Amino acid sequence: MADDQRGAGLANPPRRHISHDIPAEGQDGLFTQAWYPICLSSAATNTNVRGFDFLDGRVIVVRDEQGEAQVLSAYCPHMGADLAAGHMVDGQIRCVFHHWKYGADGRCRSTAIGDPAPEAAKLFRFPTQERWGLVWAYNGETPHYDLPDMPFPDDELVFKVRVLPDLPVDPWIICANTPDMQHIKTLHGINIEGEDQHDAVEWTDHSLKYKFTGIYSNGDKLTNEIGIFGPTLYWQSSQFGDKWFGFMSPFGLPRPSVSSLYMVVCARKDMGTAEEIDAWLEFVIDLETKVVSEDVHNMLTMKFKPGVLTRSDQTLARYLRMMKTFPRAHPSAEFIK
Repeated sequence: MADDQRGAGLANPPRRHISHDIPAEGQDGLFTQAWYPICLSSAATNTNVRGFDFLDGRVIVVRDEQGEAQVLSAYCPHMGADLAAGHMVDGQIRCVFHHWKYGADGRCRSTAIGDPAPEAAKLFRFPTQERWGLVWAYNGETPHYDLPDMPFPDDELVFKVRVLPDLPVDPWIICANTPDMQHIKTLHGINIEGEDQHDAVEWTDHSLKYKFTGIYSNGDKLTNEIGIFGPTLYWQSSQFGDKWFGFMSPFGLPRPSVSSLYMVVCARKDMGTAEEIDAWLEFVIDLETKVVSEDVHNMLTMKFKPGVLTRSDQTLARYLRMMKTFPRAHPSAEFIK
């Protein structure tokens, strides 16, 4: 019988111990192959080069001549200068040191003194996409999944983004809150209707998602569909009272055991005037900030070590098993370190 099914239907199910052998980010030089938020969309321009820490290394973010955001390795292959100290010149990244120029595809296009550009002079170009006011990079050469959609098309929604303080844990540990159905009731004080629906959780090779209805601490009824993708993204679609909102919390990974946090909220454009929608989104930000602060307080003090689990932890147990085998790699290591 699968671990997540043991104890089902038993009045006094046996407790089980799960060994904590999930690889830490950076262990053996490898990182989870996932989509990671790198920066706000506003940081990506076609006039400046911006540098960011990522996967225990350094990357740059620019916009190409078509306006598309690109994430590339930060160090010039010539002498190792940080390209974030350089400039965008005629749509190319110019190194501050010797003025070698690189295209947004990562290839060296020219040297300032006229020597032919060496074939080996190239930057690592990460698969990149821009959504919800954020620039994302995938750790790998070919993404094995895509970012999820809200129930409504992006162009029908209004988004707001907030940058939150870093947390001293790997992103997948924060995501472990989502399959932990117990903590929704205890830490966040949400009274969930009915039994935990472990059998109704929708799983893929990279995600999980489930629904529940309950009463929030202020007495309002809410219907939530929540999930994780990656595992660097918490996703939520909520009916709160008589209004809908979407909420996401993406987690970046500047270095091992450090997560950069963002908060994204959205509402439909047809939910009122611009002022009414803005006021609703600010309410949602305040609402979710309270929830996030409860999780943050826990993350700042806990020593994450899965141990004895019970029947109520079935979904959490399956998530932990997924994390043990989630693909890991670091093809950009020689470029970004």
